[in-house]
Amino acid sequence: MRVSGFTFCRNAVKYDYPLVESIKSALPLCDEFIVNVGRCEDGTLELIQSLGDPRIKIVESVWDESLRKDGLIYSQQTNIALSHCTGDWAFYIQADEVVHEDDLPVLRRSMAEHAANPLVKGLLFRYLHFIADYWSTNPWFYHKAVRIIRNNGEMESCGDAVGFHFKATQQYLQSGPKEWLAYSGARMFHYGWVKDPKTMLEKKREQAAVYHGANLPAAAAKELTGDAFRFEDYAILKEYRGRHPAVMHARLAKAKRWGARRSRWLNWRFYREIAHRGFRG
Repeated sequence: MRVSGFTFCRNAVKYDYPLVESIKSALPLCDEFIVNVGRCEDGTLELIQSLGDPRIKIVESVWDESLRKDGLIYSQQTNIALSHCTGDWAFYIQADEVVHEDDLPVLRRSMAEHAANPLVKGLLFRYLHFIADYWSTNPWFYHKAVRIIRNNGEMESCGDAVGFHFKATQQYLQSGPKEWLAYSGARMFHYGWVKDPKTMLEKKREQAAVYHGANLPAAAAKELTGDAFRFEDYAILKEYRGRHPAVMHARLAKAKRWGARRSRWLNWRFYREIAHRGFRG
């Protein structure tokens, strides 16, 4: 059983993505790891090259700046990396995602268990979305996503690269028959919102351009005003007391809480959010 890891990135240094930690977390599972690096001038390419692991294969690309709608450039760049994968399974991990070392054995077992069953097209991960700091999670973001797919040429990344669909039919993998997917038993630690507020605002402005181009909705434009991002839901986020992946320990050692927070159960805004979005943990 051969496993290919794959990802894409651009300006990972500028926007403080945990790209190195992300790659290192997945490498123990992988026979090769494809990194599609978009042209940039912040040292991202050199950072990946400095890892010096022979399993890492770098593909350089130039982003199509005309694809400034709905985040479609993200799936296009993901598929460039996927096209270079040669393994039986393809393990997709985004530049702000990290897998826990405790979950690697169960991932290996899950891939081995389902390798001979062609009905299983992908493996689901349970998500932890960290916001503002390493002790706060948003329970209303998506709880699961496919991150390992059977690499037989049937599937590709779609939309803004959160999921996969079949090339021939455009059928979204997670909305198909239940036998298409199996739980991997692993967690994905998503750190895309853990940044200095000024860096976070710069990243959100770049993302807004990728999703909306020049036609920025009023709500998005309002969120992007000022000189620093405002984590307005911080007071009602869920406290995280578990262990983080070991590759993140150096970042954790330098980190601090974004702010003080009392129990969300004592905050009326938490109950308003439950009324709007339901209780998700």
